[in-house]
Amino acid sequence: MVFVPSVAAVLAVALSLSPMTVLGHPGEKYGKREAMEEMGNAHVVSTMNARALEACHNSPEVKARKDRAMARRAETFARLRRERGIDNAPWLHRRDAAALQKWAALSHNKTGSFNFNKETPNKEIFGTNTSCVLTPDNANGPYFVYQEHIRSDVVEDVVGVPLHLELQFIDVQDCKPATKILVDTWSCNATGAYSGVSARGEGGLGTTYLRGVQPTDEDGVVSFDTIFPGHYAGRATHQHLIAHVGSQVLENGTYTGGNVAHLSQLFFDQTLRDTIEATAPYKDNTIPHTTNLRDWFTGYAATADYDPFPNYIMLGGDLKDGLFVWAELGLNTSSNWDYYAPYASTWKEGGGYDNPDFDFMRVASPPPTHG
Repeated sequence: MVFVPSVAAVLAVALSLSPMTVLGHPGEKYGKREAMEEMGNAHVVSTMNARALEACHNSPEVKARKDRAMARRAETFARLRRERGIDNAPWLHRRDAAALQKWAALSHNKTGSFNFNKETPNKEIFGTNTSCVLTPDNANGPYFVYQEHIRSDVVEDVVGVPLHLELQFIDVQDCKPATKILVDTWSCNATGAYSGVSARGEGGLGTTYLRGVQPTDEDGVVSFDTIFPGHYAGRATHQHLIAHVGSQVLENGTYTGGNVAHLSQLFFDQTLRDTIEATAPYKDNTIPHTTNLRDWFTGYAATADYDPFPNYIMLGGDLKDGLFVWAELGLNTSSNWDYYAPYASTWKEGGGYDNPDFDFMRVASPPPTHG
C-alpha cells in the first residue's frame, strides 16, 4: 500500500520547512492563513472538475482523443529529433507518479531507468499523463503581461536548455477539447529575470522574451518553443499558464478582452532541475535554490489526485538537444478567475506600459467577501 499525503499534510510539510512568509518577487508573499484558504478553494474546484471528467472517461470520443494525443506526441518527438539532427541518438524518459512527496523526494531519479527504444509502443511512452488531466487553478504570480504577442517561439536570444512545451486543454463541462481559447505562458530566464515588467532586476518594459500566446486547435492543443526556466529567491522552478476565453485576436498580433478561465503553474522534477542548474548559464545564477517541497505553489497543485509535474523526454543524450514536455489540463470554460489574474503591464504598439492600477499585494490576497 502506498501512502499519499493529503493537501493539509503537504502544506504542513511546506510550512514546517519555510519561514512565516515566503518572498519571491513582490506579490508572492503568503502567510499560513491565506495559503490554507486559497489552497482549499482551488482544490474544491478541482475536485468538482475531476468528478465531471471521470463520468466520461471511457467514452469512445475520449478514447479517440487520447489515441490522437499519443500519435501526435510520437510525431512531435520524431520531428524535434529530425530538426536537431539526432534521429539515432539515445534518449531518456521520465515516467509518471501521483504525489508531490514521491516526486520531490531527494532520492528520486527515474529519468533514465527505463529501457525504451524505437520499437516501444507509443502508449508506453506518450500515453501517460502526469497531470492526471487536472491541475488546480492557483495564483498566477505578479508578472502577468496583458496583450502579449501571439506566437509559438518565445525564445528570442535567450540562452538555456531548449524546451518544447505541448499542452492539451479539456473542458470539464463536456469532456471535449477546449477549442477557441488563447493560452498564455511565460517564465523567467536562466538567471531569474522576467521580461515585460519594470520592477527592479527584471528585463524591463521593452522586453518580450519567454512570453507568448497561442490559440488552441481542434484538439485543444497548443505548443511553445521556450527554454527550461531558471529560478529566483523563494520559488521553485516553474512555468506560468493562463487560459483566456472569449478574447479577440487583434491585427497587430496580440489579443484583447475575454475572461481568465484557468491559471496555474507547472513544476519540474527535482532531479531534472538539479541536473540543469549545474550547467551554464543556470549555474551562474547565485540566488539560493528553493526545492519543490519548500515552494508554496507546488503545495497548491500537488495531492494524491493532482500532479503538477509534467511528463518529459530528453530528446537526445545531451541537455543541449533539449526537452519535449507535455501535460493535459482540465478547465471549466465558464469559470472566471479574473480576480486572481491582475496584470503588471500591457504590451502595446511600440513597447510595454505599466498598469497604474496594479497592486502587487492583491495577487497574494483572498478575494473580498460580501454580505
